[in-house]
Amino acid sequence: TKENKRHMGDTKHFCPVSLKENFVLYPGRYEHAAKYQEKLYYFSTSEYRDKFLKNPEEYVAHNEPIQAPPLRVCLLGTHGAGKTTCARRIADKLGIFHIQFEEYLQELILPKTKEKVGPHVDEEPEEDDNKMLILSQELEDFSQTMTKTETEKSKQELELTHEEEAIKANLMDNEALPPEVLDNIVLDWWRKEPFRSTGFILDGFPRTLDEAQYLSERGLCPEVAVYIQVEESDVLDRLFPPRLKKWKERQCKKMENKKKRKDLKAKIRV
Repeated sequence: TKENKRHMGDTKHFCPVSLKENFVLYPGRYEHAAKYQEKLYYFSTSEYRDKFLKNPEEYVAHNEPIQAPPLRVCLLGTHGAGKTTCARRIADKLGIFHIQFEEYLQELILPKTKEKVGPHVDEEPEEDDNKMLILSQELEDFSQTMTKTETEKSKQELELTHEEEAIKANLMDNEALPPEVLDNIVLDWWRKEPFRSTGFILDGFPRTLDEAQYLSERGLCPEVAVYIQVEESDVLDRLFPPRLKKWKERQCKKMENKKKRKDLKAKIRV
């Protein structure tokens, strides 16, 4: 075993082509191995092995050791497991970026939707506010033409692109994000600055088998993947009290709006 390790290449069991071109430590395969200067190199694909053999000097160390990529962590776990709290502390301690995946998706469509969407969003749409607005318009005698113009303008502002529709469907109904949409979001974290040289902790991605396969197909390997496992009772104790408090606040607001609507209707009758 020691003899074999002594004769391994500069990148050990990682693919030197993936490291050079994508700055990723991608484990090589035994069936895609090749020898160069009495050292054994492993490659992620046969194409990368052939590319190495055409110009090996481009992928081996010369005067200095090959630089390793920064730390990239995927932090996984159920909703309410404490991923975000842990991720923030780890990112602060290690000096890397913290990326909260679902929050990032929300930010991409927020300029169009004007509010967060999805089953885990605490705020619920208030019908009372809409009713109040209608009554106020009646009271102030807005013209029908004005209302129609404002409605058409609002529809134009809320028109989503194909990519934004896919993101909204993912947040609302957990529909899979197409690879082309993920390409526009995920690739930059591995391949572009400042993430490429600093590293990051990715909070809540991948969430499904398809997303994990997407990372593998694109050659985007995290150095570490951590899954936080918690008891359901712990999640309930953590999430229920603040949600109950917000529900009570919404109920109080509904009662206030109900009284305001009653007063407005009385004014309209007068």
